[in-house]
Amino acid sequence: MEAEPPLYPVAGAAGPQGAEDRLGVPDGPEAPLDELVGAYPNYNEEEEERRYYRRKRLGVLKNVLAASAGGMLTYGVYLGLLQMQLILHYDETYREVKYGNMGLPDIDSKMLMGINVTPIAALLYTPVLIRFFGTKWMMFLAVGIYALFVSTNYWERYYTLVPSAVALGMAIVPLWASMGNYITRMAQKYYEYSHYKEQDEQGPQQRPPRGSHAPYLLVFQAIFYSFFHLSFACAQLPMIYFLNHYLYDLNHTLYNVQNCGTNSQGILLGFNKTVLRTLPRSRNLIVVESVLMAVAFLAMLLVLGLCGAAYRPTEEIDLRSVGWGNIFQLPFKHVRDFRLRHLVPFFIYSGFEVLFACTGLALGYGVCSVGLERLAYLLVAYSLGASASSALGLLGLWLPRPVPLVAGAGLHLLLTLSLFFWAPKPRTLQHIWILYAVAVLWGVGSALNKTGISTLLGILYEDKERQDFIFTIYHWWQAVAIFTVYLGSSLPMKAKLTVLLVTLVASAASYLWMEQKLRRGVVPRQPRIPRPQHKVRGYRYLEEDNSDESDAEGERGGCGGGGRGDCAEEEAPPAGLRPGPEPAGLYRRPCPYEQAQGGDGPEEQ
Repeated sequence: MEAEPPLYPVAGAAGPQGAEDRLGVPDGPEAPLDELVGAYPNYNEEEEERRYYRRKRLGVLKNVLAASAGGMLTYGVYLGLLQMQLILHYDETYREVKYGNMGLPDIDSKMLMGINVTPIAALLYTPVLIRFFGTKWMMFLAVGIYALFVSTNYWERYYTLVPSAVALGMAIVPLWASMGNYITRMAQKYYEYSHYKEQDEQGPQQRPPRGSHAPYLLVFQAIFYSFFHLSFACAQLPMIYFLNHYLYDLNHTLYNVQNCGTNSQGILLGFNKTVLRTLPRSRNLIVVESVLMAVAFLAMLLVLGLCGAAYRPTEEIDLRSVGWGNIFQLPFKHVRDFRLRHLVPFFIYSGFEVLFACTGLALGYGVCSVGLERLAYLLVAYSLGASASSALGLLGLWLPRPVPLVAGAGLHLLLTLSLFFWAPKPRTLQHIWILYAVAVLWGVGSALNKTGISTLLGILYEDKERQDFIFTIYHWWQAVAIFTVYLGSSLPMKAKLTVLLVTLVASAASYLWMEQKLRRGVVPRQPRIPRPQHKVRGYRYLEEDNSDESDAEGERGGCGGGGRGDCAEEEAPPAGLRPGPEPAGLYRRPCPYEQAQGGDGPEEQ
């Protein structure tokens, strides 16, 4: 009886093709071991390394796009909801029908106070929070607080709106400081992944040449601010597709308005107290707020799922290990650096000009003359002009460094001087094209301002140990400027323009003075960053005590808190075998009984 053929070919058995496979390697027991377990014969190490770093560079681009889109959606939802909320609450009929005598104007004033006043204290806690949570998780947490603010508008009461506004005010500076730090770190990582061969030749401890990441930083900041300025257009979508259908036209809302533009005072003096023709249904409001909530949640997912870490785990440990007291003090110590002192006027002007575009230009010149129903289109023009012009920041690749920043300041200077002498008439549409042109040009200046300052900070301060401090100082001064605008909202338009003009001239002059000092070779005085306070043992970062020991090891080492008999289980080595002083930590620690007796354990006997 013949044996059945095996279901699978037996190793070493000669098949129909003989004892060798397609590659000519002998099969079976006589096959060489290196051919079986060795490297793939066609493996190209250089090609695989190139592909690896190409994937790393694509990951950096993904991080930049995800962070930019997350910031755009977050800020767009916040601005859109706040704008729609303030317009609805301004209408007398809406307040009386929906909320009765609940005191909605008082709630709105306290809510705006929470948003504008709370960031003044941000310099005290922002660096600590960024170092504690890490850059990526600080971004995620801050975006989540913005989403919390959106969610509280489902139930508009004092105990929901005001606390969420205070929490939002606390998150403003940490969010944008961590965003600026994140984009700068991505540019540095992209340089490392693009020049990995040079890094291998120089060694892991050698830092790249100063300014080497600047071209990538210019590109990434242009991408980020293109997305960021689109948030102003995204914020107008609820206005355009929902609220505009309920608004009165300009003949009703502007009936008592007498002066606009440079002759106006405060915010829309004489504006009609009723702006809604019909009240929106509560169901429609819930639908709009649900869409905004979904977009805020999408921004959280973008930051959580698509943004990679800004630092390696060991770098995160190093950044935290300089000591929390030092982390708290370092933002204040950076005031010694003359570069930061010279840039402070530009930081303040950066906050002034954004608020002027949204309030002074859009309300004092736009709504005051062409009506509330065209507010959204004015801000869309500003947004698109700023977003498209963010690419002008790339001129820094070919032109001297001061040119884009000074060009934006010069454009704003011309526009501010023009607005000084322009007072459009209320309820006239003949000059609406001028308003759109001014809005677009102001957006061009804003784009050059924002991209120029952020790129300049990333170039001047390349050390990863101090970037979060620098961006915290920048955005804190912006918050101080926004708080100042909030306090002076009732001033005449001429006073606002004067403050804007003086700050602009002072910031440009101070910046050019700083560049002149750097060309003369004046060395800035930077505070020393303390060394990390940990000990390196192998691949772990440990303190004096072994933080990795288990409970059982701790009980054996500390004698479990027992008596002297418990501690005598481990005998000390004979005196003859101890030629000199023994190193600290080689033997066990004294148990509590020995500590109470003042001894150091059996080794002392």
